Amino acid sequence: MTIFVDTWGWLALADPRDACHSEAAECYREYGKRVGGVVTSNFVLDETFTLLFRRRPFEEALRFSAGLLESQYIRIESVTEQRFKRAYELRRRFFDKPRISFTDLSSMAVMMELKIFDILTGDEHFSQVGLGLRRIPAR
Repeated sequence: MTIFVDTWGWLALADPRDACHSEAAECYREYGKRVGGVVTSNFVLDETFTLLFRRRPFEEALRFSAGLLESQYIRIESVTEQRFKRAYELRRRFFDKPRISFTDLSSMAVMMELKIFDILTGDEHFSQVGLGLRRIPAR
């Protein structure tokens, strides 16, 4: 089993006071039992680190981000030029959903390519786009 972790998931995991922290931590423990069971992207981590260092004390944010980068259980996929173009195709396809960020579209492109259908996120649009993606935790 493999799960893609969105910015929402990382931020919920990073903050023990977050209302969804316990659910996110349980999910992460379940999928993180094997090497590579947790997948994210460089775009997601860019967004995550930007928000994390704004919201949390510096040392805490540094510790959490270093843990992500050093973990053997997390596979970081790069949004390559080909994936970027696929995300752009999705942007055009979902013209009626302008609130979906390009980072989320790039996540969808990576997930479709790797056939990952579970995503740790609170963003409803992942389950609303008709790509068969399942939000974890389901709400």
